[in-house]
Amino acid sequence: MTLCFRASLLVLFLVLSACLTARAAEPVKYELLIDAGKLDRANVPVAVDIAVPEALKDVSVATVEFADGKVVAAQITEPSLLSKPLEVASGQVHRELNFVIDSLQNGQQVKATATVGGKPSAESTTFAWQDTAGKYSDLLFDGKQLLRYMYEPLDKSSKERREETMKVYHHVFDPSGETLLTKGPGGKFPHHRGLFFGFNKIVYDGKKKADTWHCRGKEFLNHEEVKSEELGPVLGRHTVKVGWHGQEGEKFAEEDREMTVYRPETKDGKPAGMLIEFASVLRTEDGPIKLNGDPQHSGFQFRAAAEVTEPEVAAKTYYIRPDGVAEPGDYRNWPDKKDQVNFPWKGMSIVVGGKRYTIANLDRPENPKESRFSERDYGRFGSYFEYEVTKDHPLELNYRVWVQPGEMTVEEIDRMAKDFTEPVSVSAKRV
Repeated sequence: MTLCFRASLLVLFLVLSACLTARAAEPVKYELLIDAGKLDRANVPVAVDIAVPEALKDVSVATVEFADGKVVAAQITEPSLLSKPLEVASGQVHRELNFVIDSLQNGQQVKATATVGGKPSAESTTFAWQDTAGKYSDLLFDGKQLLRYMYEPLDKSSKERREETMKVYHHVFDPSGETLLTKGPGGKFPHHRGLFFGFNKIVYDGKKKADTWHCRGKEFLNHEEVKSEELGPVLGRHTVKVGWHGQEGEKFAEEDREMTVYRPETKDGKPAGMLIEFASVLRTEDGPIKLNGDPQHSGFQFRAAAEVTEPEVAAKTYYIRPDGVAEPGDYRNWPDKKDQVNFPWKGMSIVVGGKRYTIANLDRPENPKESRFSERDYGRFGSYFEYEVTKDHPLELNYRVWVQPGEMTVEEIDRMAKDFTEPVSVSAKRV
C-alpha cells in the first residue's frame, strides 16, 4: 500500500468520523408527561432523570416546549448529589433535565417536548460564579449577588483571625441581590453565621470530643475543593468538599456539600423569590461519629443579619408555623416546649434594611428524626437531631430555604413544603 493511498484512507476516515460525530451531537428530543398530582403548583423547579447520548454529555443547553406552544429555558446538569442511579444503555450517560413550571392546577396533566442541545437563546440570562481568590465566591444572576460561599482557610495568626476563618458557610442575599440578609463573624453570638451546618457535641474515635459550631479549641471546618459547578438559565450550583477537624486539629470526617439556587420570576419579569436547596453527605473512614447538640448550636440553621439583634428590629420578628402565625415575642424552643419536634417546615419574618422578608425552612421526612427546633427574635432558627455516622452509614441531608420579600401565609409555605416532599411527577421518553 503506497503512502499516498494510506494518507487518502486516513483523510477519508477522519471525514467520516467528523460526520458521524456531528450527527451524533445533533439535538435530541424527549416527550414529557407532567402531572401536578393533588396540589396546585407555582414556580416549581423540576428535575427529570434522562439518558443522553455520550456525544452530548457536556451539553447544558435545553428547552421545553409545552403543548400550548409556550417555550421555557431548561438546563442539563450532571446528577445532583443525592440523585439515585439511572440505568442507561451503552453509549449513553445519566443526566438531569431541569426547568421551572410557573403554574399547574390540582390534577392537571400537560404534555411537553424537551430538546437537548442546539444554541442557547440570545436573551437567556444565566447564573455565574465570581471568585475572590482565597476569600469567598459569589453566585450571580444577571450580575446580582444571591449567595456567597465563605471559604477562607483557617488563619491562626490571632484570636480574631481564627474566629473569622474557623468554619465555612454561605451568606444569603435577597432575591434582587441588593441586601445581605445573613450575619458573618462578630456581633452578638459570633458563632452564628449565614446558612450553617454543624454540631456542638460530637464524639469520635471512641472518646474524643469536638464542637464544630463554636470551634473554641482546635476544631475547624475547612474548605478542601470545589468538586463541581453547574451554571445556566435555570439554576446555579456547586458541590464543595469540607473537612471536619477535631480537638487536636486532625480531620475526622469529610463532607460533600451541594448548594443549588433557583430564582423564579413573576410574569412581569421580577424575582418571585429565591429557592436554595442544601444537600449534604457526611462520611468517615474510621470509627463511628456520634452527632449531638442542642437546638441553638447544632444542625442546619439560618442566622439573620446583625441588625436584627437590635431591640427595635428584633421586636418586629415573628414566626410562621403549621399551626398558625405567631405574634412577635412568641418564640418556641425544644426542650422548653417538648412539642417543637418533627415540623415539616417553619417560617420566619424579619426586617433588614427597613424592608420585611420571609424565610421558610423546609425539612423532608427522610432527614433524621427526632428533629428539634429553635426560634430566636434576633433571627436565628433551624433544627438539629442525633445521629451516628459510620463507614457504611453516612449521613445524608436535604433541606430547602425559600427567601421572599414581604410576608407569607401558612398556606403559601405549606404548599412549598409539599412541592418539596410531593414533587411534580414527570415521565420522559426519547422520540
